[in-house]
Amino acid sequence: MSNKVLMKGNEAFAEAAILGGCRYYFGYPITPQNEIPEYMSRELPKHGGCFIQAESELAAINMAYGAAAAGGRVFITSSSPGIALMQEGFSFMSSAEVPLVAMNVSRCGPGIGGIQPGQADYTQATRGGGNGDYKIPVFAPSSIQESIDLVYEAMDLADEWRNPIMILADGILGQMMEPVILPEPRPDIKPEDIKKHKPWALTGYGDDDSNKKSIISLRMQPDDLERHVEKLFVKFDKAEKELVRVESFGLEDAEVVIVAFGTVARIAKEAIELLAAQGVKAGLIRPISLWPFPYDEFDKITDKTKVVISAELSMGQLIQDVKLGVGRRFPVKLLSRTGGMIPTSLEIAQRTKKILDDIG
Repeated sequence: MSNKVLMKGNEAFAEAAILGGCRYYFGYPITPQNEIPEYMSRELPKHGGCFIQAESELAAINMAYGAAAAGGRVFITSSSPGIALMQEGFSFMSSAEVPLVAMNVSRCGPGIGGIQPGQADYTQATRGGGNGDYKIPVFAPSSIQESIDLVYEAMDLADEWRNPIMILADGILGQMMEPVILPEPRPDIKPEDIKKHKPWALTGYGDDDSNKKSIISLRMQPDDLERHVEKLFVKFDKAEKELVRVESFGLEDAEVVIVAFGTVARIAKEAIELLAAQGVKAGLIRPISLWPFPYDEFDKITDKTKVVISAELSMGQLIQDVKLGVGRRFPVKLLSRTGGMIPTSLEIAQRTKKILDDIG
């Protein structure tokens, strides 16, 4: 087994992308993810890759679109308002079926907001901030190791599904340090082999039918566009079944079930231990895939449960999917902090206990 190394989150995310085969990175500085482009600018050229600091997030996403359309493995990162600027590009790439791995090391908002961590990009990520009918699989890690594993895997998933994949990691994960095990590097795809691995790519050379290929998102004929969107949703429906990821425990006899993702889920786990010491049985559902959302996991909650709590760093975005998962079986309450404020495990335990007491 590989030895563990101590890494800062942002640098670990970048290294995972390189090991996963990324050879093209386009970015623009924004806190709290600045260490990623810094690391990429230093390390990616050592692997024969290309780093470009664009003049804006708009330029970065369109550079990424071009490189990915030519068959390159592309990684792009930003933080909340920067990701907002990239939404048009995500819609274009989803329509054109061009792969991309995008990472949002999210901060608090709205607007410019602050540089502290937040989870208020949930709706933007899972519902799509761009125009039209499209979907992007979104994964939310809760540790640096899980972030590495998801970024590494996403490089393959993006190619397999020919679609952007998003990793939503709050700013805490980007700035903290943890011991991690890095995966083995994937072999490079040589330029002359791109046509074999990605026959759809615009390689621009050879004596085959390369000049007949097209990467487009404009379809002027209504019936043509309808057929295309319907074809995309066959793929999205399949992804909705195959890409669900979730962790849960303690649901069989829980008085209260806490639902949380990312760093908040780690804090909630410790809160559940504090509640257990007070004689309160609490369970956890941690969605790892935010889209597709693990609605079926909520069927495991038993009638012993009195309330389900959505714990999040927003004014209530995850809670909308929690309510869909719960249906009308149990009351759903919100436990939130915002503005960059992070709840402690003791605060979550105390507020959960008060919610239970109020319900009676």
